[in-house]
Parts: sequence; structure tokens; C-alpha cells
Amino acid sequence: MAKFLDTTGVNFYLQNLIKDASVQLVLVSPYLQLNDRIRELLEDKNRLKIDVRIVYGKVELRPDEITWLRNLDLVRTSFCKNLHAKCYMSEHGCIVTSMNLYEFSQVNNNEMGIYFDATDDRQLYSDAKEEVQRILRVSDTVRMSAERVEDPPIVSVEPTPLPNPDSSEKKYDKLTTSKLAKQMGVKTKELLEKLIATGLVEDKDGTPYLTEKGKAAGGEFRTSPRFGPYFIWPADLMV
Repeated sequence: MAKFLDTTGVNFYLQNLIKDASVQLVLVSPYLQLNDRIRELLEDKNRLKIDVRIVYGKVELRPDEITWLRNLDLVRTSFCKNLHAKCYMSEHGCIVTSMNLYEFSQVNNNEMGIYFDATDDRQLYSDAKEEVQRILRVSDTVRMSAERVEDPPIVSVEPTPLPNPDSSEKKYDKLTTSKLAKQMGVKTKELLEKLIATGLVEDKDGTPYLTEKGKAAGGEFRTSPRFGPYFIWPADLMV
């Protein structure tokens, strides 16, 4: 029978859900900032070779989290655009809740949720599992690889070259932050500071976000299945 959970209950059932998983564990949360206890439990699942999938939907990963996730071979991370659902599922049961897998939320917010068992609430569990599987299918697998710039991470990938019949050199319509910095002859961190100072990027707790002004200037947020989230900018951007 389904159980109603308050904030303490969600935390309690979530830890038990992770701890008891022996086949597969799926954690769906827009925001991702894991506390030490959750990290410890996931590290144990990795040692036990349990299949773990984490789906997130916001650019909120700190460099230390990226490094930590890269060291867990059996923990696969996916990015899902427009994700707002929070759902944590193992082969034993499922939690649908308002609480993100986010340390601040787990400690400070007033949350609620519902826990239901895979056996006692078979149809409910089956319906939730079907939706979780759909989210996994539409998500892009992310290989955690970030370019460190002391504080905020900027991920760099080669942009797609545009053909130019008048030149044998590669020309780019838009460049990643690091490529644009190289073109300008400055360091990536220095360019990022300029982007923040001019209001094209906003720094929230060490994580860069593209502002409306940045979008109007031609900046775009992208995510790569191989490299994760990053920004691209017009090659002729002036800051």
C-alpha cells in the first residue's frame, strides 16, 4: 500500500531504496548535488556492480561532482531537457516526490512524496516504471568531462565547421567559450568573467547560466552526449 512521506520520510526511504537495490537503481532529478551519505551509498552500489542510472535536467554540476561521477564505472549519467519530475526507483519500490536530489532541498525545504512497493502496488509501480523508462530513452547519455577554470566548469567541444568555398581553412559560425577565448587571445576564465560582467552569463553559486541577454547576443546552451553541457557564441562576439 502506498505511503505518504514528509521531508524526513522522503530522505529515509530514499536512503533505504538506494541501499537495498540489488539489480538496478534509477534516480531522476532536475537538480543534482549529492550529499555525503548518498555518495557513499552510490559508491557501494558501484563496488557491488549494480546498474545505476542518474537523469538530471539542469546545468548544476560542480567540478568535484563531475570528477566523482567519472570514477564510478557503473553509474551512468544522462541529461534530459525540460526535466521537472523527481522519481527514485529500484526493483523493490519507487518514490515520487517534490524533492530534488539536491543537498539543500534535503536539509532545508518542506517536501512531500509517495512511496509505493513493486509487489504490493504492482500496477502503480508498473506505470511509474514505464514513464521512467521513457525518460531514459529520451535522455542524452553524458560522459563527465569538464575543462576546469578554477571555479565554474566550461565544457569544450569542437563545433561543426561551416563550408567556405573561398578558403581551405575551417570557418566557424559559432565557437565554444574556450575556442572564442583562444581567438580573442585571452584565457577562458578571463572571457567568462567578461561574459558575467556584461550580463551575458550569470554566475549562480559557481555555476554559469546563460541569461536572456546572452541568448539575444547569439549565445546558446548545448549538451553533448560525449562531453556534457556547454555554451557556444557567435564567432564575432564583442565583449
